[in-house]
Amino acid sequence: MPITDLLERNSKLYGHEVALVEIDPAVTERQRVTWKEYELVQPTRTEFYRREITWSVFDEKANRVANLLLSLGIQRGQKCAILLMNCLEWLPIYFGILKAGAIAVPLNFRYTSDEIEYCVKKADADILFYGPEFIGRVEDIIDHLDKDHHLFFVGDSCPSYADDYYRQVSNCSSIAPKILIEDKDKAAIYFSSGTTGMPKAILHNHLALMQSAQMEAMHHATTKNDVFLCIPPLYHTGAKMHWFGSLYTGSRAVLLKGNSPSAIMNAVSNEGCTIVWLLVPWAQDLLIALDSGEIKLEDYRTSQWRLMHIGAQPVPPSLIRHWFQYFPNHQYDTNYGLSESTGPGCVHLGMENVNKVGAIGIPGYGWETKIVDENGKKVKQGEVGELCVKGPGVMLEYYKDPEATKEVLKKGWLFTGDMAQQDEDGFIFLVDRKKDVIISGGENLYPVQIEAFISAMPKVHDVAVIGLPDKRLGEIATAIIQIKDGMECTEDEINQFCLDLPRYKRPRKIIFADVPRNATGKIEKPKLRERYGSSRIVEMENKG
Repeated sequence: MPITDLLERNSKLYGHEVALVEIDPAVTERQRVTWKEYELVQPTRTEFYRREITWSVFDEKANRVANLLLSLGIQRGQKCAILLMNCLEWLPIYFGILKAGAIAVPLNFRYTSDEIEYCVKKADADILFYGPEFIGRVEDIIDHLDKDHHLFFVGDSCPSYADDYYRQVSNCSSIAPKILIEDKDKAAIYFSSGTTGMPKAILHNHLALMQSAQMEAMHHATTKNDVFLCIPPLYHTGAKMHWFGSLYTGSRAVLLKGNSPSAIMNAVSNEGCTIVWLLVPWAQDLLIALDSGEIKLEDYRTSQWRLMHIGAQPVPPSLIRHWFQYFPNHQYDTNYGLSESTGPGCVHLGMENVNKVGAIGIPGYGWETKIVDENGKKVKQGEVGELCVKGPGVMLEYYKDPEATKEVLKKGWLFTGDMAQQDEDGFIFLVDRKKDVIISGGENLYPVQIEAFISAMPKVHDVAVIGLPDKRLGEIATAIIQIKDGMECTEDEINQFCLDLPRYKRPRKIIFADVPRNATGKIEKPKLRERYGSSRIVEMENKG
């Protein structure tokens, strides 16, 4: 069953019910508007605080996009790229591409013009849908694109070199095209985070997308009555596949264009959100705002909020303990995954296993796991090795990169590059990225473990640990520490706090600075290594 069938089913069963809500906290005037009303008046999009569409309108919009692509001669298997900030148009365009039998290619909104050009060409994309935020970057690469490349501008005041998306799509039929789509058909190309050189193009089929939808609904017991708050960018598998739980159950979702504590709490309160997926920095910011009194729980309606879950990065247990001080009745889950495994959930903690906070969990629905040594043999329980996963959500390949594919896909197993260990109860603990391991004086140091320890210090807002060159030890653990706003902290205080760590794990260098994170919340360690001179890793990443 292809993922598009779920949208058509929801349109038939729940056609008049709201499917998606878009909220822009940057807009001060609160207005309620449906998409049909929006199209009648054609205002500037930024005038609206809140927009919504029903399941039937969602499906109709996707059909119009599909018919637009077919009218241009787009055939099965051709690629169409999406370069948009989160908005109501995003998902109908994505599903329209799939309904046409084409392959959707979401692009990171943080890409530079060079990266956009690289990804468009790498994926062989013939169509690019892009928004007003990207006009300058697209203009930089127009002359480098094939002359037959089609550009659709999704916004007001369409540039002369592009086609007006709203005008073009409004002239297309809202009836579903008669395109047979099967589970084995290729559906989407997602790009890796690009932490080792240019990002890799990850190809998935419809079976993988459907599996992620079923898994999300099962893992979090999603029902028709739930309301999911989606904050991370939709170009990333994490946000998309968590939203797939809403698609699978026909429940409402809210796209929040902002992640400040007040914006999150207002959305939860005003929209009646029951499930919220947060990244670690956002959860930290919210807790800081509660601690400082910047926001007060009694000002919001939160009794319906049942689940907070986190993914995309290791989660400090201290953060979750802090969270339960304010939200003692919340369910909690940790989700682990990669774009190569159709996003989050191939390993997850499970809402019933809150006593194991700190672990990434156990194999997700439909998945198998194993931890292996450098020769691919299973390690003994408790030993550190590379985590491998196997299941219906494993990618087909790195598109146009057979050598890279062979490195990570072996007999159906995806070698994740993450070092992990399993406890006596079968729970998997993430130790670190394979390439992030610090070898200091012959000892293997795992930055994630050190980061988790330091993050429990009350004055610390964020922390990243990298290895820096050292003549005697080879490398030394260096902690880049971001202190909470309004607080002061000294190196001596950090060193004193770290006395409870084994001596060999203690950071030998402390740097007070901001910790950069990407749009999905992951620490941008390549930037830190380049900035502070971790020559061995920089050389490895340049080769990658």
